Amino acid sequence: MYPALPSVFAELHLTVLQRDWLSSNHIVFVDPGRTTAAVIDTGYSSHAAHTVALLDHHLGQAGLTRILNTHLHSDHCGGNHALQARWPGVQTWVPQAAFQTVQAWDEERLTYRLTGQTCEPFAADHPLRSGSTIELGGRSWQIHATGGHDPDAVVLFEPQHRVLISGDALWRHKVAVIFPELDGEDGFAPALASLDLIEALDPAVVIPGHGEPFAEVADALAISRQRLRKLQAHPANHARHALRVLMVFHLMEHRSLPLQAVCDWMAQSPLARRPAVQRLMQMDPGPLAHHILQSLIADGVVRTQDDQAVLV
Repeated sequence: MYPALPSVFAELHLTVLQRDWLSSNHIVFVDPGRTTAAVIDTGYSSHAAHTVALLDHHLGQAGLTRILNTHLHSDHCGGNHALQARWPGVQTWVPQAAFQTVQAWDEERLTYRLTGQTCEPFAADHPLRSGSTIELGGRSWQIHATGGHDPDAVVLFEPQHRVLISGDALWRHKVAVIFPELDGEDGFAPALASLDLIEALDPAVVIPGHGEPFAEVADALAISRQRLRKLQAHPANHARHALRVLMVFHLMEHRSLPLQAVCDWMAQSPLARRPAVQRLMQMDPGPLAHHILQSLIADGVVRTQDDQAVLV
């Protein structure tokens, strides 16, 4: 971690509770009087009890009064329901573009059916409007819409200290799946435009949705642009990457499963059956699922043990 980050975060009254790739990081703000608090992103549903315990321990006597989500993929909002139950009256803010979708609880539009992932229904109280600001920890944070990975996503930026909360729009060494492309829609151009927006904001520090905060922003932008353009030039590779990520996420949740069960799950997943994915991969869902699993085994991401697929 960049050496100056702890002091910068202390000035902003924020703490990063770093999780893993199944649950997003939680960015926690406690107001200067330590009576109220807010959290940005709440992790995956199967980790919800741990998320509640982490926040209980961190907040102490402060009450959780606000939940904010950078976007509504299951690994970023799966703890919303549990936090709303733990702190009745907490207000939940979601990106404006997704606000009505949450109100209607459209699991197709929210991608939970697409990915075969779970997210308990939760209430949304307020939209996060791009171009506006929100107060967190006594500071004003800008809200900016970012397309690509999720067309409804936002990032938050504090201009005085130049700190960016990027969700999944920018990571240090990787790029996120560009979900619109899996429906045959343009996602790469919005993803690249989001990187241009971030570059124009000129953050000194980025707090990503997964992984450690980092200050090597120019390097991360260059890596992301290079990888996105490479995937844009070879969309079949992006579809294959998406299916691998989906299978790894499923195994992260369960740790180990029978080999055939993993393949059956993927073969039945809406993502593997999407027309755009089928057109790109040119394989039926059954053989495609076996192909994806074997590629993960060959790369050492998954190992086999007594007919079980085990995440390494």
